[in-house]
Amino acid sequence: MNSAKAKPVTKASMYRSGAVARMLRMPVATLRVWERRYQLTQAALSPSGQRQYSSEDVRRLALIKQLTDLGHAIGSIATLGMEELQRVASTHATVLSGSATGERPAVAPVPPLAWRVVVIGAALGSRMQRPALLRRLARPVELLGPFDSLGEAATALEGKHVDALLVHEPQLLDGWITSLESRAPAFAQTPKAIIYGFAADAACDALATAGVALLREPQPDAVLAQWLNGLARADGPHQKAASQSTRMPGDVRPRRWSDAALADFATLSSTIACECPRHVAELLVQLSHFEKYSAECANRNAQDAQLHAYLQQVAAASRASFEDALEYVAMHEGLVLPASHAQLPHPPADSQ
Repeated sequence: MNSAKAKPVTKASMYRSGAVARMLRMPVATLRVWERRYQLTQAALSPSGQRQYSSEDVRRLALIKQLTDLGHAIGSIATLGMEELQRVASTHATVLSGSATGERPAVAPVPPLAWRVVVIGAALGSRMQRPALLRRLARPVELLGPFDSLGEAATALEGKHVDALLVHEPQLLDGWITSLESRAPAFAQTPKAIIYGFAADAACDALATAGVALLREPQPDAVLAQWLNGLARADGPHQKAASQSTRMPGDVRPRRWSDAALADFATLSSTIACECPRHVAELLVQLSHFEKYSAECANRNAQDAQLHAYLQQVAAASRASFEDALEYVAMHEGLVLPASHAQLPHPPADSQ
């Protein structure tokens, strides 16, 4: 005998059989046969004699419909109460997702991208290659150079992405920034740091005002490493975007569900009192679309490509997290997740 209990309902919470059948995407005739043969609910009758279903009735019928679509015989689950049906659904969802056995591949952490530093000055270039100094740095460093002058570096690195400009100037003269803009305009927006021997106060004031980091020599490797680590942290947003741009689409798992599957799930989940499953499904669709949009967005230059690759990676990671959230809330609410579709190819982000 069906263990579902009849509950008092208000007029506002009642649904006719035709509306229920449309919500469950099944023929009205099938719903009537189920009711006649298995007494699935204790539907009330309207004054005109029509069957009316409460929200709890609809929730139970939706779960039974999902389970039958997945292969469970209606006769074997018709007598189960709501809690028992939810246990069956949770077990089925767990098996489908592979979470019980840990079959889902973990995303391996991606090592940070090397900090690309242009070095001006042979002596500084030699020092920056000391293993003892490099071991003190919090980030891997890719040294570009050393170059003898800013003009030489600008010519050699034209069109290439760099994270910082590190310059050795034994005598720091006033007007250095102006000279840089005329000799190497490509470095005008690049973060800069200068190790200098002697300089006038006016020159230091002008460079500090312009945002140039200053360190007077001589300094031991420990101080130089600490100074460089501070520069690297200050350049964090550049590093983060650059690091994300190197992560291939395989670093984040492909989509689990298509738009159509999520739309079907959102429709079914809207029959229950809690609307979180529907909201999560709708967010997943939006995140998936933005992920694809970021991957295909036009790039005007290397910085554009880096930005869009970063946005694609963030959207993909968020989408994967919300897929986990959808699984969690579905199991909590006793809803069966849509079957995962074939893995969608992710267009690679443009690279420079």
